[in-house]
Amino acid sequence: MDTSKLKICILTAAYNEEQNITTFYEAVKKVIEKLPFLFEFCFVNDGSKDNTLSVLKTLAAKDANIKYVSFSRNFGQQIALKAGIDAIDADAIVMMDCDLQHPPELIPKLIDIWLAEKVNIVNSIREEDKDLSWFKKKTSQWFYKILNKISDLKLEAGQADFRLIDRQATQTLKNSKEHDVFLRGMIQWIGYKQAKMVYTPQKRHAGESKYTFSKMFKLALAGITSFSVKPLHGAIYLGFTIAFLSLLYLPYVLYSLFTGNYENGWSSVLLTIAFFGGLNLIILGIVGVYIGNILIQNKERPLYIIQEQNIVER
Repeated sequence: MDTSKLKICILTAAYNEEQNITTFYEAVKKVIEKLPFLFEFCFVNDGSKDNTLSVLKTLAAKDANIKYVSFSRNFGQQIALKAGIDAIDADAIVMMDCDLQHPPELIPKLIDIWLAEKVNIVNSIREEDKDLSWFKKKTSQWFYKILNKISDLKLEAGQADFRLIDRQATQTLKNSKEHDVFLRGMIQWIGYKQAKMVYTPQKRHAGESKYTFSKMFKLALAGITSFSVKPLHGAIYLGFTIAFLSLLYLPYVLYSLFTGNYENGWSSVLLTIAFFGGLNLIILGIVGVYIGNILIQNKERPLYIIQEQNIVER
């Protein structure tokens, strides 16, 4: 294979990252200019409210290998990456964050594994970050354990959106029309030959993480509901279990009724009503999430809206 003709695209999603983009571009370019491949950048501006788009336009004016896509509003990182995948025509795509937590120095290693092992996808596994809070570490561990138990996916803890995918995997992802985009799950679901690389995350160059607790919860919910219907099965099993347990209380009720040995109390009644009312709401909520996903999917709204871009549509 003539590697000099291989085209590799560096894909990143940017939301309010004006302080990081130029530094990220320069750091990556310093690494890739030494490699015998054709490279280009694709930045997806995810509805930033700062000067992210202006910085991208300035860089694109200086370097013809910089492509950008700008959304009309914020759609989320996963959808932004999907938009980049849809727009790119390359032999391989390297997805990474532009805050420099994904080390640019590891790009050659990703490519070497791809070519040497002849795989379609090279995933990265993040080593435990000692600076992460106890809460974030535990919630991440719990998420992967729960997802692996209630779905057919087997995601390794620490799997990140820092990966390489080849043209065949890219085309498969382009054909996906799902609205709840969870790329880590989709990457595992599509199969193909995959390899992995362990890396140590760097400190964020500037700014703060855009992944709030609510966004992480939404991503986790999308991961679970997109690849498993076991929560619905669990709701059924839970309903039958509680119904069976409630029957065990029936003999006591009948005995008390016939012997007149019972007390009029409201606390036990309120507790029972509150418990079963809360349980019903939980089960209805689980069902509602799936029905909501069906509703959104059937509306067939576009996954994202591009306000402007410098990529010529093919």
